[in-house]
Order: sequence, then structure tokens, then C-alpha cells
Amino acid sequence: MTGSPAAPGPHDRSAFIRTCRGEHAEHTPVWFMRQAGRSLPEYRSIRGTGTILRAIADPDLATEITLQPVRRYGVDAAILYSDIMTPVHAVGFGVDIAPGVGPVVEHPFRDRSDLDRLRPLDAEADTPYVVETVRNLVRDLPVPLIAFAGAPFTVASYLLEGRPSRTYVATKALMHTDEALWHELMDRLADLAIASLRSQVDNGASAVQLFDSWAGALSPADYERFALPASSKVLAAAGELGVPRIHFGVTTGELLGLMAAAGAEVVGVDWRTPLDAARTRVTDAMQRHRLANPVLLGGDLHENWVGHVKADYTRPDSAALGVEFCGTSISSRAAAADNFAALLAENPHFVFADNTRKGYGLVDFTPTQLTTTLRVVDVPQYQRRVRSF
Repeated sequence: MTGSPAAPGPHDRSAFIRTCRGEHAEHTPVWFMRQAGRSLPEYRSIRGTGTILRAIADPDLATEITLQPVRRYGVDAAILYSDIMTPVHAVGFGVDIAPGVGPVVEHPFRDRSDLDRLRPLDAEADTPYVVETVRNLVRDLPVPLIAFAGAPFTVASYLLEGRPSRTYVATKALMHTDEALWHELMDRLADLAIASLRSQVDNGASAVQLFDSWAGALSPADYERFALPASSKVLAAAGELGVPRIHFGVTTGELLGLMAAAGAEVVGVDWRTPLDAARTRVTDAMQRHRLANPVLLGGDLHENWVGHVKADYTRPDSAALGVEFCGTSISSRAAAADNFAALLAENPHFVFADNTRKGYGLVDFTPTQLTTTLRVVDVPQYQRRVRSF
């Protein structure tokens, strides 16, 4: 599949885009890897009940939800409110997203005949609500919009397991018993991701992100053999669109070199991986965004913070730093804020802010006041609120 490079965009000189391309930025940009909705009271007031797919299919609602964290926090980019399962749902595979569970497939993928259930995606016809949402956001956002799609391996794991899994028995069984069918499935899913990303960029998105949430379930050898080819296909096609590409997975420390090889300007580094180790696996040409261990941010662990975390994060080639703050009780929050603000003042690289998988909370920084301001969304007893120091 071919495409034309994107024309110069209105946000090409933004801190987010410049940083993704490895260029100097005037300040430290902050953005979300995932939708911030679950940590915001205004989200909960309008989200309603039922599947997220219903909210995604309402362009006005999806637009508003995408805009909310930008309004509240003044972040440097917005992530589209959607889901990695939207394309397979749109082509009629039979996927729902059950509240409190995640993607659920009525009839999981079992044999070659199921390939027929994965027809090509016509984004304008199959997901017009996504296209309309992107257009709305490009019109209304003061910052770049990040398009995203699910990596073929992660989407395949849901289609094969039928729901979230810890063991991926059906997924690995297909990989090792019918490799030809496995690669055909991955190729179909890659084409769906490409079509979805292309439609988002064609309608104004400024960057793309490929989520491989469950790639960490694979050994490096299995990732290289069974997942890397399809992810490389998606990222190569996205590269033709002329926008920065972000590649992220969870518990993928041992896969970082392979994920970098897939082709992206930015590679995610899970907080479980020391940056010294990450540097040996991801080339200097790649930008890295970093999730910090939330436990080590507390003022009550100040010595650990100074002695270990600071040493890890202040290397001059640490291109990115990000933090998630768990909703547990942490003492001496002001000290933690001072420690982190001082650290960021020393480190002129960019920050990646993320809300945790279960919506526990996030850390947000005011880029122009790093030495004095750190706002923490805390979740004691699941009641969200903003604190300033």
C-alpha cells in the first residue's frame, strides 16, 4: 500500500513533534500515552454506562473526551479517544468491550475460515465516526493529535483467546502449530491497522502510535519470528505518511532492540527496564519515552529516589522520562514534588505522562515552571483530585 508524505502541518514546530523527531524543543513537552478519561471527573460525568465502543461511535462525545485532558492539564499533544479493537469491530468480526473485562469475542478465531471475517477496512464507510472525530479535533485542538492503532500481535491475542488472558494458550498454539495461518492472520490485522492509521493521518492527525500491549508475553525469538514482521509492515506504511511514529509495549524490556528495528522514531521503555539497559538495546537514533516506577517517587523513599532513580534518569542521552503515580498513600508529597521538579530542571529532555492501566492516577508537570509546580492527581479510596505544590 502506498501513500503520499504529509504536507507540512500546523504543529510541525510544536515541542511534541520536534522532540519526536529528535530536534531541540523550547520546553519539555508532556503528553499521555493513553486516554486520560478514567482519571478525570468530567469524563465520568459524561461517559455514561455501557461499552466504550458506544462512546467512540459518538463523534461529539469522543471529541469532548479527547479534549478534556488538554483543557485540564495543558498537555502538549492529545491522544484520540478510541480503542485498538475499533477496526475489527467495524468490519464485523464480533467484538465487544465489556466494562470491567475488556475485549470479548463472541466467536474467537479458530481456523482458516475465520480469515473471511477480517475483510479490508474502508475507514470512510466502516468508521465514519472516527473520521469525524479526528476532523473535529484537528479543527479544535491547539496541540498535535496522536492517531493510534493496535499492533497485530496484541489484537490477534484477543481474537484468539476471546478475552484478556494471562497465558495466551490459544495464541501461542496457533503460532507453533500452523505458522502459515498465523502469518496470514497477522497480515490481515496489519492491513486493518494501516488503513485505520492512514485515515486518521489523512484527516489531520500529526503522529501515530502503535500499541503492542501484550508483546511482553513473547520471548525475543518468538517476537522476532511471529510479531515483528507484521508490526514492521504497519510502521513502514505509517512512515510513508510523513508523521512521527511511536512504538510501545508493556513488559518489553527484552524486546526493545527488536521493537526499535520495527521502525519508529520513538520507542517506549517500560519503567521495569533500567535506562542503562535500554540504552544498550535501542540505538541512539531512537527517541525513548520512559515510565518511572511509581513507588520510588514518594518522599518517604527519598534516599532511594536520590541514590537510584536520579542516577538512572539524569544521563544526557535519556531522551524521555515519564511517570505514573499510583493511588496509594505516599507520605511527604511535597518532598517528592521538590525532588522530581529539581530533577527535571537538571534534565532538559522531554517528559511522558501516563495514566496507569487501572486508572489510578497520573503525574502532570507545568513545562514552564518545572522547578516550582508539580500537580498530582491522587486517587485515595478512588476519589480523584488535583493537588498543587
